[in-house]
Amino acid sequence: MTTPEQYVQDKAAASGSSFYYAFLFLPRPRRAAITAFYAFCREVDDVVDEVSDAGVARTKLAWWRGEVARAFAGQPSHPVMLALMPHVPHYGLKASQLEAVIEGCEMDLEQTRYLDFPDLRRYCHLVAGVVGEVAALIFGQTDPKTTEYAHKLGLAFQLTNIIRDVGEDAMRGRIYLPVNELQQFDVKAHEILNRVHSERFVALMKFQADRAHACYDDALALLPAADRRTQKPGLMMASIYRTLLREIERDNFQVLDRRVSLTPLRKFWLAWKVQALGRMS
Repeated sequence: MTTPEQYVQDKAAASGSSFYYAFLFLPRPRRAAITAFYAFCREVDDVVDEVSDAGVARTKLAWWRGEVARAFAGQPSHPVMLALMPHVPHYGLKASQLEAVIEGCEMDLEQTRYLDFPDLRRYCHLVAGVVGEVAALIFGQTDPKTTEYAHKLGLAFQLTNIIRDVGEDAMRGRIYLPVNELQQFDVKAHEILNRVHSERFVALMKFQADRAHACYDDALALLPAADRRTQKPGLMMASIYRTLLREIERDNFQVLDRRVSLTPLRKFWLAWKVQALGRMS
């Protein structure tokens, strides 16, 4: 029988995520905690991505809300929550943080367009900023200012994901590029949904990439020196994600009909460089 710990480990490894490579360098208790939390994020995210019926997805997310409440009341039942709850008191995690992740996934069921960047940023905060906040606590945050860094880095990651996944999201009828920015660059929604690659689209995507790079720069500037060593896993992820963003730029934003990705070996190498040399690519 699979233990809760094995379940979350399998869930995290199966995702092939860049996050997984950063976790490898953590001490075992912290690695167990972040793996369980990451598996929780994957579970609720998969509800939206894998369930085609919005009503069924809403019901499943409502179940997860109930599961979080039950778990924090001392009665977890799902393997993910059974694996996560022993770590909650040690790292000061709150039910509201997990609820925020669920709320962000619920937004995906209600909303397929974002009018402007402030509108998009609220979504990014729920699905990525709060994730960064929890991760920073698990990694060993000592300075309260590190939370601001974690929110900004989460935003940078999510903006990178949005750029990478434009084509995949279009297949699901979703466009995460702000409507007013599509208008600014004269890119029509139907062009993205039909995956039409044009010079106007490239100009729009350069604008998105510049914003993401600015977020990475801002995040790194916000990280207090006292927490630079403990937050190395976040810096590893930043190195991997920013390298991915540069690959997409070099590929002239060919993201409508393919998914640009880095090989596992390259992700591991980028993570190792931050761990061993303290250097980001």
